Amino acid sequence: MPLSFFKREQRSLFGEILDWMLTPLLFLWPFSLVLTWLVAQGIAGKPFDRALEYNVNALAQLITISNNRVQINLPQPARELLRADDTDIVYYQVLGLRNEFLSGERDLPLPPDAEKPVPGEVKLRDEEYHGTQIKVAYMWARLDAAGTKLALIQVAETLDKRSVLATEIIKGVMLPQFVMLPLAVLLIWLALIQSFKPLNQLEERIRARKPDDLSPLNIEAVPLEMTPLVASVNDLLLRLTDSVTTQKRFLADAAHQLKTPLAGLRMQADLAQREGNSTDELKQSLRLIGRSSIRATHTVNQLLALARAEAGGAVMNHKPCNLAALTLQVVQDGVGRALDKHIDLGLEGAGVDSPGVWLSANPTLLQELVRNLVDNAINYTPSTPQKPGIVTVRILNDPIGGALVLQVEDSGPGVPLAERALVFQPFYRVLGTEADGSGLGLSIVAEIAAQHQASITLEDARPGHSPPGALFSVRFTAQPDPPSA
Repeated sequence: MPLSFFKREQRSLFGEILDWMLTPLLFLWPFSLVLTWLVAQGIAGKPFDRALEYNVNALAQLITISNNRVQINLPQPARELLRADDTDIVYYQVLGLRNEFLSGERDLPLPPDAEKPVPGEVKLRDEEYHGTQIKVAYMWARLDAAGTKLALIQVAETLDKRSVLATEIIKGVMLPQFVMLPLAVLLIWLALIQSFKPLNQLEERIRARKPDDLSPLNIEAVPLEMTPLVASVNDLLLRLTDSVTTQKRFLADAAHQLKTPLAGLRMQADLAQREGNSTDELKQSLRLIGRSSIRATHTVNQLLALARAEAGGAVMNHKPCNLAALTLQVVQDGVGRALDKHIDLGLEGAGVDSPGVWLSANPTLLQELVRNLVDNAINYTPSTPQKPGIVTVRILNDPIGGALVLQVEDSGPGVPLAERALVFQPFYRVLGTEADGSGLGLSIVAEIAAQHQASITLEDARPGHSPPGALFSVRFTAQPDPPSA
């Protein structure tokens, strides 16, 4: 886990980057010290090892054999020169053919017993002598041409000079690092501050914007790494602009739609208050007031239904629903209105107990969808006692395609091909129709269908006939089996 330089409840990107950059540096620095010490020890020991090897070879030149007896001719000045050292203590030892002592220290440690003598090769080993660590160079000197007669020569010294030299090397290497480390931290800090300037500039540009400025940010003025973020923000701004535009248009249309019935209410109320009105005129004004209030109430209810449908995907859960049962209830509720307009309202297709009529949906929104389709068909279907209109609701099951289809067919004038995409927009009404409505019913249907991932189509019920009628089809994804009891 990185060192925490920034103790804040909210995460700091600057702090985290600084942590991840400095933490490896601070953790690796002690390892660098240890590694440098080991390397310095090796470097410091090499010249002294070569000096020991030279002394061993020099002593080997002084060994002679006479009458099968090994002798070493080491004058006193040479012996004093061998031991001359201001810092370390130098030891040596010379052993004859049968390991008899010839010169030097008698108790100097011998090479390991398991080691096989190699004539003429100088070797090095670490030993402890009188409680002090020493470095020993030794060689088996060849005394005859055949190499069967060997003498052991050892030269050793303590390690003080090596430690002093290694310490000096460490100081020469590490002292600059003590200066460079704070400088490196400072440079990293300044580099991060410089790297974060584009982000700070972007923040300043956003803060300087007016509340109503939803134009996209300049994606070319930011670093490449910030391009995906700025592109996402621009996409959000674009969607927000569309949403705000839609809301403004919706509010304007809603205000316009409510203005007409409210103006009618005020006018009729003013007429009813005029002096000299007869009873019939007063009743007529009251009827018109009631009609305008019903229209205003219907418009408000439709607005609330549309708002509920738009928010349905976020706040309402889906559950298994029987489409046939919901449709049957809506048709039963609409029978009274259909009879008042002399319309033959019927239900066909799969029944409540039929297989394949279940789907995952929100029952409130689903029932609202069916009700608006049925109300729309009743409103826009001309009908007289002599020539009644016909509205047919169907539930069709497509087991092969795994779909459940709701159809609402009427015998009305239909919808021209050029206007079929427009009728699902809020407050849009087909020209030439005298039906009373707010133009919100099909918008609610389209929104609820989208919330349920359903497709909706509009076509002529009787192509080539006059009037052609209208056929609305909503295709849902069916649930394979009804829920168990």
